[in-house]
Amino acid sequence: MAFSKLNRRAKIKRRIRKKISGTTLVPRLSVFRSNKQIYAQLIDDTKGVTLVAASSYKNKAADKKNKSDQAAVVGKEIASKAVKAGVETVVFDRNGYLYHGRVKSLADSAREGGLKF
Repeated sequence: MAFSKLNRRAKIKRRIRKKISGTTLVPRLSVFRSNKQIYAQLIDDTKGVTLVAASSYKNKAADKKNKSDQAAVVGKEIASKAVKAGVETVVFDRNGYLYHGRVKSLADSAREGGLKF
């Protein structure tokens, strides 16, 4: 039986989320990738709260760049917001996407911005 792209990603996402969870001290850095935009948020799963969020949607620095460069801008933005909020270490949740392209670009720039994972 062949899985659709969404079913395949949902299966991978469940497998990842069984193993990782965010806390107040070490939140989960979750990435969502749509066809046009990329979103990232730091989540405290124990309280069910989003601590910090960033996206390429209506982001002046991300306009008129290719998607990988937009992801890098979002990664730097989420890292700077996280450092201001007092978070240095996170758990990376690629959300069922391959660690490649835009997801990798966001992760690399978040590391450059000061996040450890």
